[in-house]
Amino acid sequence: MGILLKPTQKRESITAEPRPVSKKLGLPFRFSVMWIALVVFCAVFADLMPLPEYDSMDWMNPAAPPGSQGGHPSLDGSPAEPEPFVYVFGTDTMGRDILTRLIFGARVSLLVGLIPPVIGLLAGGSLGMLAGFYRGRLDAFIMAAMDIILAFPGLVLLLAITFYLGQNLTNIIISLGFLTIPSFSRVARANTLTVSRREFIRASRMIGQNDLYILIYDILPNIILPLTVYALFLVSYMIVAEGTLSFLGLSVPSPVPSWGGMIAEGKEVLDQAGHVSFIPALALFLTVLSFNLMGDALRGVADSKETQL
Repeated sequence: MGILLKPTQKRESITAEPRPVSKKLGLPFRFSVMWIALVVFCAVFADLMPLPEYDSMDWMNPAAPPGSQGGHPSLDGSPAEPEPFVYVFGTDTMGRDILTRLIFGARVSLLVGLIPPVIGLLAGGSLGMLAGFYRGRLDAFIMAAMDIILAFPGLVLLLAITFYLGQNLTNIIISLGFLTIPSFSRVARANTLTVSRREFIRASRMIGQNDLYILIYDILPNIILPLTVYALFLVSYMIVAEGTLSFLGLSVPSPVPSWGGMIAEGKEVLDQAGHVSFIPALALFLTVLSFNLMGDALRGVADSKETQL
């Protein structure tokens, strides 16, 4: 009796080891979701908020510190009969309200951060699935094309597109989306190669399912989570890339606000009015950190599913 009891206890301890997935999505994940939701809400409903125009200037209060009170900014900057207005985050070097530009700038940062990864996910993910599923000559051709794109300097491409097609948000998004295709194709190909060797793929072939059915209903659900995790990490990279492009003069033209552009505009007065750059830099930092934390949490979920299979 005693000898038979020990194996059963051991089995109970083994089955009790796996932790539920919900416990892995802890406080950092919740903080990230709340911050991203706040940023998205402000970006979507910015026009409905009681804010001045993002390009209106108060020449009486340039580079005012946070909490300063002045006249309500007007489009022509005239101080005649100003309405009392509190600059919660201060003003920039041209007297524009930083809070207003921060909220409207979230639109640019989110569009640049979210749409290029979606382009890369759709195009690169599809190409990677085809390369990993069919292999052979198609695999070699697709990977060779991806290597060529990776070898081409991205900054040169952005300069060329800006010079020939103009400097606007659409061209920036399309250019960055094109540059993300090779990385997504590699991730999709690697995961497709792993999934296509499993027994349920062979079972689908044995019961007569065609290739399109296997790709959509068998392979795609098993690789979408790793691709989503990679997309979240790439979102943060794209937001930082937009800030870098602003310093090089390749982002959206002034006076349209973007977080990167706001940071660049304040670099000349860091010693006198550091808040002009530090406040948008803090918003960018929290947003990038939130996307990274969400990606880490989902990667933990993906790893736990891999160990259970």
